[in-house]
Amino acid sequence: MTNTVYIATSLDGYIADKNNQIDWLHDIPNPDGLDFGFSQFMAGIDALIMGRNTLEIVLSFDCEWPYNKPVFVLSNTMTKVPSGYEDKVFLIQGDLSTILSDLHQQGYQNLYIDGGVTIQNFLRADLIDQLIITTIPVLLGGGIPLFADLEAPLKFRHVKSEQFVDCLVQNHFVRERE
Repeated sequence: MTNTVYIATSLDGYIADKNNQIDWLHDIPNPDGLDFGFSQFMAGIDALIMGRNTLEIVLSFDCEWPYNKPVFVLSNTMTKVPSGYEDKVFLIQGDLSTILSDLHQQGYQNLYIDGGVTIQNFLRADLIDQLIITTIPVLLGGGIPLFADLEAPLKFRHVKSEQFVDCLVQNHFVRERE
């Protein structure tokens, strides 16, 4: 059972700019159409957990639904799944440990945790096992940070780095538990 964050940040640690936009993620030329290991990562995932804001961003993309795994959306305000996504998106709410226990009982063992607030809440509850962070060489100077305050430090061990298109660095970290 693994809860993994797979995300890109700016050099200064933001996942979205001051206008809650992610256009800057596409400023790096990618002439070979690399997916930076995303499809390999997704092959090992059983389901995704994301927040409502992240779902809204994904729904705004000008493409087909990008996931072939169930997407569980944490929300206290959504009352129904957007039309056309009833077999892809499932609303959940409550205590994160209880949610994870329920999902594990349903057979979803390896989860992709996505979205700023969702990731921060999982980290506060010490429920993240792996971080895969791709750093984009841009300073945004503000926006939505990947990390927020924690009550106590969480130690991770660096296990791998990869460089893509001569300027992106993807670092893999695993949670060290005592």
